[in-house]
Amino acid sequence: MTDGITALFDDARTRLAGLPRERLARSVPARRILGIARAPRIVPVGEAWHLGVLLLTDDAVLATGDIVRARFEVRRGYAAQSQRERAELAAAAFRGGFAEGEPVHVGWQPLDLAAVAGGEPSGPLALQGDVPSVRWSAAGGYRALEGYLAERIELLGNPPRGAS
Repeated sequence: MTDGITALFDDARTRLAGLPRERLARSVPARRILGIARAPRIVPVGEAWHLGVLLLTDDAVLATGDIVRARFEVRRGYAAQSQRERAELAAAAFRGGFAEGEPVHVGWQPLDLAAVAGGEPSGPLALQGDVPSVRWSAAGGYRALEGYLAERIELLGNPPRGAS
């Protein structure tokens, strides 16, 4: 079964060739360099095609984590702590070298396709019967991975008008 799941993602990579990728990043905690405090940063570590709840690299499948747009840090008042935390992530991405407004993926997790093939879920991927499937939202059900990938590749290649 691993071969079947791997083949779905290999086919997806072929169809995605030439389509835009987004950058993957990891957090670097605050530290001191020569006694000077350096703020936390989010630094680039690679690229992937963003396919909804999945990120597809040249050699791995990842579960999407947080997605922010890099922004220059500006002090603002926020009504919610979650807004403040997202603004801090966006500023850390800007400090890490991402361009203003660039989408940045942090907190992603590698998925184990062999575990899925063996009947164990890995992130949003699982077998439903003998069908490789994906849970497209935390509250949503599973749908066939093959159809999900086809739909997401189509959306990436032909985004709806006004989408950015």
